[in-house]
Amino acid sequence: MSTPIDTVNQLADAINQGDLEAALSLYEPYAVLVAQPGTLARGSMELRTSLGQFIQLKPTLRTQTQSVVEVDDIALYVGRWTLHGVDPSGQGIAMGGESSDILRRHHDGRWLIAIDNPWGTQILGQH
Repeated sequence: MSTPIDTVNQLADAINQGDLEAALSLYEPYAVLVAQPGTLARGSMELRTSLGQFIQLKPTLRTQTQSVVEVDDIALYVGRWTLHGVDPSGQGIAMGGESSDILRRHHDGRWLIAIDNPWGTQILGQH
C-alpha cells in the first residue's frame, strides 16, 4: 500500500523524467495546484498546463519530507523542495520552497493529491 510520501516522491520522479501523464495521474480529477502565489490551477486541464510548464524547464526537482499528519483517509504533507532547470530563453533557474499538500486515500489504497501548495506560507496575503 502506498503512503502520502510515496505519492510526493512519484510526482517528483515524474516531473524529473518529463512524464506529464504520470504526474497528472497522482492528482485527483478536481485537484487544485497553487501554480504561483495568487494563481490557482483547478482541475485536470489547468493542472496539465501548469505541470507542463514545470516540465518544460527540464527540471531536477528534489523533495525532503518534514512532516506527515494523517487522520483517516486525509493527510497533510509538509516538506521542502528545490528545483533547478532552464527557462525557455536558455537561462538557468533555481527555485525552492516549503510545500503543504493535502492528499486523500482512495478505495484502491492510492494516495492522490487534492491540494498542492508548493509555496507554503508565501501565499498569505494573496487573493
